[in-house]
Amino acid sequence: MDDLPGLPPIASPTAARPLLGMTVLVVEDSLYACDAMRLMCLHSGARIRRADCLRSARRHLQVYRPSVVIIDLGLPDGSGLDLIEELCSTAPRVTSILGASGMDGSEAGAMAAGADGFIAKPLTNLGVFQQTILATLPGDRQPNGPRVLRNENVRPDPLAYRDDMVHVSNLLDEHSDGPALDYIAQFLGDVARSADDAQLAQAADGLYARRRGGAAARPSTRIWH
Repeated sequence: MDDLPGLPPIASPTAARPLLGMTVLVVEDSLYACDAMRLMCLHSGARIRRADCLRSARRHLQVYRPSVVIIDLGLPDGSGLDLIEELCSTAPRVTSILGASGMDGSEAGAMAAGADGFIAKPLTNLGVFQQTILATLPGDRQPNGPRVLRNENVRPDPLAYRDDMVHVSNLLDEHSDGPALDYIAQFLGDVARSADDAQLAQAADGLYARRRGGAAARPSTRIWH
């Protein structure tokens, strides 16, 4: 069937913009981590859409089919592993499905769920981001000819980090225990590592370990500075 009149042809990837013509759905609850993805997609030529939870991602996927889906494994309404499994069993299948997490041991779970690749957070290097996605794509979606690996780091908006901290503060006002605190500990650790905040990451990891051990956080516990 001929292309519809007036529609521009789909752009082909180039060496400078290897993801040109692609749409990346980022399922990520952290504004700071998502801003890093946005910048890397922008420099790579890809369009980006964002969902901050499983429910929002499923709504997006009912409307359009992205080329690539990057799924954070720890989301406010469940595990990203569930979405990976769903996408792997849906026909037609999304071309590239990647898991993402800053938690140790997460890659094995993502690959077992059916992911094509994995992004270890924090990831701010443009060349590594491009190579991770390109390694999961078929040959016809690869740029032609040799390509120089861009060893550049992106710098997310510091205001997005502040917004993530405000989000955590609001959650702590509403939840002092229970599953929500498990999510908060995991979220804080991921965000802190993305922002290279070692002190906060250590505190969040300590809280996460205590939660896994069955301990409740004391009401006076401060997990950021």
